[in-house]
Amino acid sequence: MTDRGPLGAYMDADLHVSGAAGGSLASLNFAAKDLFDVAGHISCCGSPDWGRTHGAASQHAKAVEKLLNAGASLNGKTITDEFAFSIVGENHHYGTPENPNAPGHVCGGSSSGSAAVVSGGRVDFALGTDTGGSVRVPASFCGIYGLRPTHGRVSLDGVFALAPSFDTAGWFARDPALMTQVGRVLLEGFADSAANASPTLLFPEDVWAEAEPDAVEALRTALAQVERHFGQVKTMRLTQDEETIDDWFDCFRIAQGAEIWSVLGGWITETQPNIGPGIKERLEWCSSLGQAERDRASEQRARIAARVHDVTRDGAILVMPVAPSHALRAGENAVRSNEVRAKIIKMSGIAPLAKTPQISLPIALVDGMPIALSLMGAPGQDETLLALAETIGGAAEDGVASISMG
Repeated sequence: MTDRGPLGAYMDADLHVSGAAGGSLASLNFAAKDLFDVAGHISCCGSPDWGRTHGAASQHAKAVEKLLNAGASLNGKTITDEFAFSIVGENHHYGTPENPNAPGHVCGGSSSGSAAVVSGGRVDFALGTDTGGSVRVPASFCGIYGLRPTHGRVSLDGVFALAPSFDTAGWFARDPALMTQVGRVLLEGFADSAANASPTLLFPEDVWAEAEPDAVEALRTALAQVERHFGQVKTMRLTQDEETIDDWFDCFRIAQGAEIWSVLGGWITETQPNIGPGIKERLEWCSSLGQAERDRASEQRARIAARVHDVTRDGAILVMPVAPSHALRAGENAVRSNEVRAKIIKMSGIAPLAKTPQISLPIALVDGMPIALSLMGAPGQDETLLALAETIGGAAEDGVASISMG
């Protein structure tokens, strides 16, 4: 079996590209998920057949190029779930990266390798992509910071497309200050933002109801510490009228699935690739979606986005779990993985539907394993979320939130 490098997390652990001399990220190193083009190298995108039918990149992805120009050096390309179409963190072809902070459990997908090498201290930060939760969820499972930016604020030039109106390029780090430092390089039109001393914090009770009781208990304890710093959360319901979180999840999977098949369907039909269990069945389902289903999902998505934008206008922040609980045990069968995937995406699918930014904060433990609280703001509020993460991270060091980590 091919050596996947430290933590079993790499497609190419020996790949190294030196950053420019000087720059804001000089002396730092990063890894990139195997969806980002690196000149002279083939991106397999989690699929041997995709790698077999595609050539080496002629130039770096724009995000990689920006980081190199800022002085950071690229150290390795990391494993992704197949076609980035999973939230679990197991690849049928390339294996399962080890989770340093939850041994025997998955890292979460699809940016599993990137999360592993950051949490394991192999690199300072790493690039991932987030279509339905693939930065935020691995960050939660691995106990690190992870940002899904506002859709379109980080260039996807030279990055594999799964579902273009959902896809974003995000990043991981162990330190919230470094998250901001990287954001200054990657985010288009970055403007420094001081954390609001008293933002309106919203507690969407219908989203919290999807979490496991032990996760709710741990995160409520953590949230109590945050409230002492920022003020009490305001309980509200995110869905409206007769709609439920289940309805929003159905909208997500249909709208996303239709896009996925429009991107990959032709290649799959022509190539007949070997696709791993779970993902194969989901792609077959994507191929079955009709135009009427797509149109209804598109209309519903517009209503969902309007609702999320309305409640987060004027600087309000939604505070919610990233995932229903900690990472599932590695090696679970595909059926179990699909069940867990559905539960997770009921939470993680909201930001992609609304194209809003959301940051994962490593603020609590359940059974000794990490679980994250998240902050979601209005589109364009990425800097605010990064500043709040720094404030909360600093408060934890001062003992404000440290009780949640015991």
